Amino acid sequence: MAWQGLAAEFLQVPAVTRAYTAACVLTTAAVQLELLSPFQLYFNPHLVFRKFQVWRLVTNFLFFGPLGFSFFFNMLFVFRYCRMLEEGSFRGRTADFVFMFLFGGILMTLLGLLGSLFFLGQALTVMLVYVWSRRNPRVRVNFFGLLTFHAPFLPWALMGFSLLLGNSILVDLLGIAVGHIYYFLEDVFPNQPGGKRLLLTPRFLKLLLDAPQEDPNYLPLPEEQPGPLQQ
Repeated sequence: MAWQGLAAEFLQVPAVTRAYTAACVLTTAAVQLELLSPFQLYFNPHLVFRKFQVWRLVTNFLFFGPLGFSFFFNMLFVFRYCRMLEEGSFRGRTADFVFMFLFGGILMTLLGLLGSLFFLGQALTVMLVYVWSRRNPRVRVNFFGLLTFHAPFLPWALMGFSLLLGNSILVDLLGIAVGHIYYFLEDVFPNQPGGKRLLLTPRFLKLLLDAPQEDPNYLPLPEEQPGPLQQ
């Protein structure tokens, strides 16, 4: 019964958050069970473009390391802030949300080439946190009961936490940079004098992922209009 309740609760999670979180957990489980090796997942331009191992363009965003503190820490932030974005500013805009993932993933991959980064899942997590924090600047965040501050400081707190753990902050900086580029192009530049939206979600994504909108000029047929039932 507990598993059924947990499964029912998970199915209430928005589709993109549910799919990405499940993919990350299943990838880590496959590595933990030695069904896959991290060497089959990491981003390697030579193997992608010369050996056509194109799955690496996706799998490097799905692996956060072996089961342990780092994995659960990242999953907590992925699930929480991905869900809050999807249920908040992206509510009813699944195609736009997926396009944000695609934009961020492509830009991170290109920039990651310069820094020889092999796994970019953490950068994607920081990007999600950054976009959420800039769209909710007045929200106060409690950071593990230690600090309380306004949301825009959260990505920098995460970077500082990575530094304390002895990890490289290059991945965090990449996530912040890509998150800021997306936020600027989507939320800032269109509202400037002479500005316009440059990130336009492809129509095929909207047709595929978004619910069709009702035509305000549609006139229902007489038999479709509400009224007394005729015997």
